[in-house]
Amino acid sequence: MSGIPRTPPLTVDIIIEIEDSIVIIERRNEPVGLAFPGGFVDYGESCETAARREALEETGLEITLGGLLGVYSDPARDPRGHTVSIVYTAHAKGSPQAGDDARRAFCLQAHEIDPARLVFDHARILADYLKLRIDHSTLSS
Repeated sequence: MSGIPRTPPLTVDIIIEIEDSIVIIERRNEPVGLAFPGGFVDYGESCETAARREALEETGLEITLGGLLGVYSDPARDPRGHTVSIVYTAHAKGSPQAGDDARRAFCLQAHEIDPARLVFDHARILADYLKLRIDHSTLSS
C-alpha cells in the first residue's frame, strides 16, 4: 500500500431543480449550515449513482440528472479536510423530506438563497450555477 498515492476523498453535490426552485438542506452534522444535497462516493459506485443515492437519502427525492456543473477541488473547500466534489444539476418532482444527515430539506428560488449561509464552497457553486442559467437563457433568446 505504501506505493499508492494519497488522494482526497471524492464527493458529489447536486443542485436539484423542482419547477422554478432549488432544493436546499440544513445540515445536521458539522459543518452546520445550508448546503446542496450531496455526500461521499462509495467505493465501487459511480458518481452518477452516488448523486442519485445521496439525493434520495437526504431529500427523499428521486432525481433525473441534468448535467455536470463542474468539478470543485480547492483543498480548503471542506473544513473537515481536502475533498473533490463532482457537482451535477438535476430535476425532481414532489416535496423534499429531510433524511440521513439533513435536519431540514426545503425549496427556495435561486435569488432567495443567501450565499453567506451556505457551507463548504457552495456559494461558489451557486454563483457558477446562476451564471450557467444566465448564459443558457441568453443562448435560448
